[in-house]
Amino acid sequence: MCFSCFSQLRPRYKRLVDDIFPALPQDGLIKSNMEKLMFYAVSSPEKLDRIGEYLYQRASRDISRKRESYVKIAMEAMDQLLAACHSQTLNLFVESFLRMVQKLLECSEPELQILATQSFVRFANIEEDTPSYHLRYDFFIEKFSSMCHNNSNDPSIREGIRLAGIKGLQGVIRKTVSDDLVENIWEPVHMDKIIPSLLYNMQNPRYKGEDEILMDNADPNELLNCNETEEKDPAALAESCFRELVGRASFGHVKSVIRPVLRHFDLHKLWTSKSFAIHCFRLIMFSIQSQYLYTVVESLMVHLDENTKLPSKVRTNVADVLSKIIAIAAGESIGPTVLEIINSLLTHLRTSVTRQSSHSMNGGCDAIDEDEKNYQEALILALGEFAAHLPDYQKIEIMMFIMSKIVQSKTIKDFNNIDNRIQHICLKSLLMVCSKYSSIHMTATLPQSFLDPLLRCSHATDPQIRLLVQQVLHTLFDRHGNGAKFSKPLLDYTFSGLIYEKCSRSDTIFMSKNGPEIYTSLCESLEHNNNTIDNVEAIYKTMALLCVELTSEETIGDFFHAVINIQDLALTNDSLPRVLKYQLHTIVICLLSLVGYVHALLPLREFVNTIIDTRKEAKALHLLPELCIHYEIVPERALPTGVLVDQALLVECLNQAGIDITRLVAMENGTVSGGGGAAALSKHLPLAHRHSWVENPPISSLSDVSFHDFSSSSSSPCFERRFPAEDLTFEAMKRAFTESAEKEREQEAVRSAQIFEQYKSLSFVDLMNLCSRNEEETIPYKLGEIFTKLNADGSVRTPVKVDYEQKDCYKPMLESLFPECFVY
Repeated sequence: MCFSCFSQLRPRYKRLVDDIFPALPQDGLIKSNMEKLMFYAVSSPEKLDRIGEYLYQRASRDISRKRESYVKIAMEAMDQLLAACHSQTLNLFVESFLRMVQKLLECSEPELQILATQSFVRFANIEEDTPSYHLRYDFFIEKFSSMCHNNSNDPSIREGIRLAGIKGLQGVIRKTVSDDLVENIWEPVHMDKIIPSLLYNMQNPRYKGEDEILMDNADPNELLNCNETEEKDPAALAESCFRELVGRASFGHVKSVIRPVLRHFDLHKLWTSKSFAIHCFRLIMFSIQSQYLYTVVESLMVHLDENTKLPSKVRTNVADVLSKIIAIAAGESIGPTVLEIINSLLTHLRTSVTRQSSHSMNGGCDAIDEDEKNYQEALILALGEFAAHLPDYQKIEIMMFIMSKIVQSKTIKDFNNIDNRIQHICLKSLLMVCSKYSSIHMTATLPQSFLDPLLRCSHATDPQIRLLVQQVLHTLFDRHGNGAKFSKPLLDYTFSGLIYEKCSRSDTIFMSKNGPEIYTSLCESLEHNNNTIDNVEAIYKTMALLCVELTSEETIGDFFHAVINIQDLALTNDSLPRVLKYQLHTIVICLLSLVGYVHALLPLREFVNTIIDTRKEAKALHLLPELCIHYEIVPERALPTGVLVDQALLVECLNQAGIDITRLVAMENGTVSGGGGAAALSKHLPLAHRHSWVENPPISSLSDVSFHDFSSSSSSPCFERRFPAEDLTFEAMKRAFTESAEKEREQEAVRSAQIFEQYKSLSFVDLMNLCSRNEEETIPYKLGEIFTKLNADGSVRTPVKVDYEQKDCYKPMLESLFPECFVY
């Protein structure tokens, strides 16, 4: 039998496949015969698997014989059949196709590897009618990943194979992510190969030593679309593939992507290049679905938890990356997620402080302490960036949450104490959050549950903590940007450009309720003899902001009272250093000058100018700005006459300006009459502050209870209390207009003190006797007296005093008939 006859006996699909190959390989695929093969495949789809198997056998034979041209023709035929045939039997052909692609990838020839990759990418873009659950892509993931790490000496070959490997991984991702029946690409065994391969190609020399400001200011859209058209750039292609992979991750798969990223950065020490780390994680944040953004932040913080023994510089760089991306997640974080992130940041801060303290006690070097401080600053910056992109109501919740974490320890002695350091770092965190918050109404900004512990922190023994508290108050009180103008005490604010407006009603109510407590706290902060010039200037700034932002006609009296208290503190507190006393006198005159300018009190301004001139003439320049750390040239002697604020003259000036000076009048007997010594302040009244019943602290002893608390009428609704001495006659009204109200208050205070002393010291029997009424005032006696005057017929009887203590006394008829009404 001849060869031609034998060929006719072969199956038709083999003859059609053989006909597409030319006699000379350089002639390429015979297109007319290829069309016949495609028509046959479409007409007889059941033959597709046999066609694919035969093409695979021919290609394998040609590969072993090094006939690469025929291999390319076979691969081209495979591609055209794959694109033309869409049927349920395509899956069997796909299996042969993938075997052929695998065969080409196993070759050592770079050209065949690139050819196989291109075919696989075209296959990945085809949507199959039925899922190919029997296909496995383990080999392709491993092979394409290894191609991404090609290190050939020829740059063109190295770049070509790397590009092919990245494209192959991109094809695997597209083919497997959308198909639930194929190999789960999110498994760690696959992610540990794909992610490092992409990151290896994304590492570009342009990220080494790059200015981080460029990355911080990069536009998100430009960041996502950069180098999209540069198909010959492995780094750009790897970024595109990486974004596509991250963008397809669902909630359960986000951590599967983040975990190998963190591991790759640890193993290759990539945290030292902050620019690349920031770029990489910004790509993740901009590519991931918005509702899963907080998962990336959470993974970074968990990574810090698990690697507490890493060098401080590495942890600082991780925290820097966190600070750059956390703002992106803030907009999508709601509810408990917000406090969870804040709590985690505070936990890291506390851990760092504990580590720093233990290291200092063990005699550690200053360089490590400096690294820990940088790490803490990075975490605080991250906290501030996160809070800056949250709504105001959540910022208030964060501030209250941080305040609840601050240690309120009464045993703080020095800065080396760990509780003190934690309190210090928490206050810095609070200050960072406050700097991102814009105050509108003080009632919402400073609720009682936040204001009270904040003011308690202002009494700490550490001057740095007190300074931080004042800085927090500055950020919350300064609503018009006046804070910079009050950094140093000044006497003339005419050309300072202050911005202020009339105090609102809600702020007036806030200051009426909390102003005395705030002023008292500020005065008590000045009593510490370790105050620095920064502390004094900070309290001056707080007082100045209160004057400009929150004082009104109703509350300005409390402000004057606080200013006079500061002067009295400088005169009477012998424990204060002489330098600090001079500084207090200086801020007193500056505050009076400021309030006279802000509220346009011309008499007060003239009064202040007079004191300023007197101080200049008496060579008391140390009582004028600016504040100095040392006053060595000032001799220690009594203050000259007229250089202090005379309270009587101040009261007169305020009267002329129409200011309510009730509190200052109550202090008039304890003022300084212009002399140089301390006044008799025995009658000095502290700032009064009456809390509502909700805010009253628990009663610890009887001595803490006032007589007014025993009166039920003070808390009974719709009941008008009538005092024992109240008399609504003409003479009483005349006395009310002519006599001083202070005298009546003093009398009432004396009566209350007497009654309180009686209830505190007398026995129960004595109190019963004291409170029991006379017999003539009892109801039974009055009823008996009335009925004894009447006879049975209703006529009047001669009055007879009834003695109930005698057994044989005469009882009225009604008492005999109704004895239950006459029970004593």
